[in-house]
Amino acid sequence: MKTWDDYKKHVKAADPEAAKDIDEAEEISAIVSAMVKQRTSMGLTQRELASMCGIPQSSVARIESCKTTPNLGTLLTIFQHLGLRLTVTPSKPIL
Repeated sequence: MKTWDDYKKHVKAADPEAAKDIDEAEEISAIVSAMVKQRTSMGLTQRELASMCGIPQSSVARIESCKTTPNLGTLLTIFQHLGLRLTVTPSKPIL
C-alpha cells in the first residue's frame, strides 16, 4: 500500500468496525480543521479564542490537537465566535 487512501480501503474492506472508526475520526478531523483554519485566518490565538468563549486555553489546545472531543455546547460556542455554522445532513436517504 502506497498511500493513506489505499490503507483505508484495505482496512475498511477487512474490518467494518474499523471502517466506522476511520470514518468517525475523519469527520472529527474535518470539523477541527475548519475550526483551526478559521481561527488562524481571523488572526486569533488559542488564548484569545478561549477568552471569547469563556473556556480555558488548554481546552482549545486539546480540541485542536484532537486529544479531546468537545461537547456540542462547547463546539457551538466556539463556532459562533468564529463565525462558523455547524450543519447536519443525512448520511443515507431515509426510507
